[in-house]
Amino acid sequence: MTVVLPFSETVRLNEIGVGLQRTLEPDAAMRARIARALDLASLDAFTADLNLGPNPDHGAGGWRLTGRVKASAVQTCGITLEPLPVEIDERFVVDLVEQAPEIPEDEEFEIGVETDIPDTIEDGRIDLGQYAVEQLALNLDPFPRKPGVEFVQPEEPKEISPFAVLKQFKPKDEA
Repeated sequence: MTVVLPFSETVRLNEIGVGLQRTLEPDAAMRARIARALDLASLDAFTADLNLGPNPDHGAGGWRLTGRVKASAVQTCGITLEPLPVEIDERFVVDLVEQAPEIPEDEEFEIGVETDIPDTIEDGRIDLGQYAVEQLALNLDPFPRKPGVEFVQPEEPKEISPFAVLKQFKPKDEA
């Protein structure tokens, strides 16, 4: 199965050298694809400033991607369905390795919120566009709601028993 990414900007490991800097600014058509993929009403602006270089913390095959994503988007309020403008300006750090770290089978290994497992590089390529869109998605509110708007649970309908319905047909003078 081939996964079609909304935005792709791939670099090969041999192109990085001692470091690589890129600024990604998708055009209007690409921003529309990203908006559809992230269920946004629109994505009016999107920029990712990225720095990729060796990461000595993970040995010879380790890399570190740092960056900043900035976006002007419009989400849809989950309650009123009205447009909800969103501004994002966030920095991020992602560690990458050429081979996934081996975890011995006989040792217990807990993965928690504080556990930082680096991403594994596949086929000697890093998709900077994919990471930019991922960081944008991580900074969007998964349940957008206009300020001050609350969901009010409607009253549950009263359950009507079949006997109550039959009782309505009973003549009133037979009580």
